[in-house]
Amino acid sequence: PSAEMITLMWSFIVSIYSIGGLLGSSSAGYLSVRFGRKKAMLFANIPALLGAALMGLSRLCGSFEMIIAGRLFSGVCGGKLAFLHMYAGEISPKKLHEFIKVTSTVFLALGKTVAEILGLRELLGSQSLWPMLMASCGLPALVQLVALPFFPESPPYLLMHKGDQEGCKKAIRQLWGEGQHQAEIDDIMKEKATMKNTKILSVLELVKEPAFRWQLYMIVILTATIQLCGINAV
Repeated sequence: PSAEMITLMWSFIVSIYSIGGLLGSSSAGYLSVRFGRKKAMLFANIPALLGAALMGLSRLCGSFEMIIAGRLFSGVCGGKLAFLHMYAGEISPKKLHEFIKVTSTVFLALGKTVAEILGLRELLGSQSLWPMLMASCGLPALVQLVALPFFPESPPYLLMHKGDQEGCKKAIRQLWGEGQHQAEIDDIMKEKATMKNTKILSVLELVKEPAFRWQLYMIVILTATIQLCGINAV
């Protein structure tokens, strides 16, 4: 192929991850309510492992289309990071909610740093080892797939969406140990009562709602500057 066609294919391989992310994030809300936070996170590992397998075997099969498909599936998994933030925040004690949410962002940045290092030519970025580098994204998914079943479901989800008060208490004891946790359960019940009187807006309704206009502007500007700061080029 010509140099222009190679550039086009490479650009498509890079950018299709974001399309996968859009598809994954758009279904995150429904899946987290339909199946629960823990099961939704488990399901999210399936496209991650499939993407890793496609990219890892792409050179053996002589197919750049497999890289494109693998990047798309990896993007779908990346778009479901909302599950992680949701689950981590809900299983942590109230006084640690914000701290736990911040740590997930820190580890996301750490993961990118590790990937940058592994991508050096002296490590896995060589001509012979790059398929292994691209397939390495399946390793964290495999670890999570094995370890996550031993974790309890989110207590707020069990109480607010399933109405399972006993299951909620059991999950809280497993997460936070034995003790008096009635105050936390009361807080969840208050949140449930508040949600009954709160309308869940769709994306289109959110854009049209004047009360959220300035918050929406702020989020769009912050997100755009993150994308335009040059980190993706690096």
